[in-house]
Amino acid sequence: MFRRALFLLMFSMIGSFALTGPGRADTVVPSSTAQIELSFAPVVKRVAPSVVNIYTRKVVQEQLVSPFFNDPFFRQFFGDESQFGRPRERVQNSLGSGVILRADGLVVTNNHVIKGADQITVVLNDGREFEAKVIAAEEQLDLALLRVDTKGEKLPPLELRDSDDLEVGDLVLAIGNPFGVGQTVTSGIVSGLARTRTGINDFGFFIQTDAAINPGNSGGALVTMDGRVVGINTAIFSKTGGSVGIGFAIPSNMVKAMISAEANGGKFVRPWIGASGEELTAEIAKSLGLPKPGGVVIKQVYPDGPAVRAGIKPGDVITAVNGKPVNDPEALRFRLATLQLGTPATLEIMSRGESREVKIDLIAAPKTPAPDEQIIKGRNPLSGAVVANLSPALSEELSIAPWSGVVVTKVRRGSFADQFNLQPGDVIMKLNNHSIDTVEQLVEAVAKEADEWLITINRGGQVKTLRID
Repeated sequence: MFRRALFLLMFSMIGSFALTGPGRADTVVPSSTAQIELSFAPVVKRVAPSVVNIYTRKVVQEQLVSPFFNDPFFRQFFGDESQFGRPRERVQNSLGSGVILRADGLVVTNNHVIKGADQITVVLNDGREFEAKVIAAEEQLDLALLRVDTKGEKLPPLELRDSDDLEVGDLVLAIGNPFGVGQTVTSGIVSGLARTRTGINDFGFFIQTDAAINPGNSGGALVTMDGRVVGINTAIFSKTGGSVGIGFAIPSNMVKAMISAEANGGKFVRPWIGASGEELTAEIAKSLGLPKPGGVVIKQVYPDGPAVRAGIKPGDVITAVNGKPVNDPEALRFRLATLQLGTPATLEIMSRGESREVKIDLIAAPKTPAPDEQIIKGRNPLSGAVVANLSPALSEELSIAPWSGVVVTKVRRGSFADQFNLQPGDVIMKLNNHSIDTVEQLVEAVAKEADEWLITINRGGQVKTLRID
């Protein structure tokens, strides 16, 4: 006990000297252990009842395959209906975490926690269990809202904090159910803000923390010292599967925007301005005569869209939305997604070296033309691909840049399209040197026989041509 007290005392004296400097008359050595103890217990007691465990069940079909099943001699004895060729049902269980947002049973979690689940059970930290249903799920955001059947009971909700108030260095707690061991609390700081190049979801804009996050923490709460939720723990950077001090959480402001999906029939509608572009790199900034990188250089604008009506042109650079800086397209998408449809936004624009502010209307992306989704059939390289007419709304849904043309939405396994590596999201620009603008044109083009096929596609902004004999 004496050794411990001595260590604490020495640590305290050194810390005071380092922070206040020598000669400070108001430097006081703590007189008790209680004065130098730090405990998160009061915060944990307040928030822990609102963080839940989520257990899911999913029935999957599993095919038993024997290396001998296709052998005629084997089939002669066991027949075509052998158990080795029949699908078998298997129950797949998974776990994660969630956060109670309202007393009537609204819970937020990650989409990947509940994706494809046939049964969802929410377990409170006091042991109570409730069945839950998905009322809204967005794969692009990796967020889902659950409605818990509370049978009239009131649940303890947590308040969402404005995630834009965070600063690097703020203390945070991560609460969840890692590895299924039970509710666990870890502490750390905010290591970074506005992390974009993570590849976690299509709206990459994350809070980074060194609070330990492990498998099972997904969907749990990242809380600040005032007991409010500032993020939903989502992913970690790790080469081993365990925490190495680099965890990512979806900001609470995105959760606030997601809640609007509950009133919209389960569909989250992202505001759209009718403009797209690329990151303003140092090289591009130099070519445009701008003093520094950072922002989104507009490459294309939609005819008669909000951007055009606001006077935005290709070559302009968006540097901020409602006073919040944007450094790349991901940040711009995030900032717009957290705003409400039907309300104006203020964009800060750099144009020819001069800065100005413009007001722009936030609308839903147009859904015209109609998708006219069809599967390509016949003996051609696109056979087995499901294609649709692009519209701004479908482009937003698929997170691709072009607003028009014909896009591949699905590819059937084992089809010609699959063998020739066609992928969902590919935009078919030309077939045999003929421009393709609609599904109808593509269906007519593949119906014509050809000794050689030339397919030009746009994949992630890169144009490629496939030559197939």
